[in-house]
Amino acid sequence: MNGLALALLILFGVLLIGTILLQPGTKGGLGASFGGGGANSAFGAQGATPFLSKATYWLAAGFLGTTLLIEVLIIRSNRSVLEKISDKPAATVPAPAPAVPMPAPAPAHTPGTK
Repeated sequence: MNGLALALLILFGVLLIGTILLQPGTKGGLGASFGGGGANSAFGAQGATPFLSKATYWLAAGFLGTTLLIEVLIIRSNRSVLEKISDKPAATVPAPAPAVPMPAPAPAHTPGTK
């Protein structure tokens, strides 16, 4: 069930991004490159704006609903995102070698002293 919900979430997200980018802006944007003036004849006098607006609302609602569904599934399975991280076995790191005392350096001989 989690895989289906995640697939729906990704599908809604990609479609939502597409509908937002296709909407006409003040300077044309991507909507102008995928139809421009020809969109008026295909979608009527108002163009594709009402259709894209409604599609955006429905896709946003689907995205939100799918996100809430995934959250409910996570809560019902009584797990946390942090548990996935803590379930992995810790990497074994070798212990550091014991410190070996170094012999003290011999005092430097300075000229003029015995």
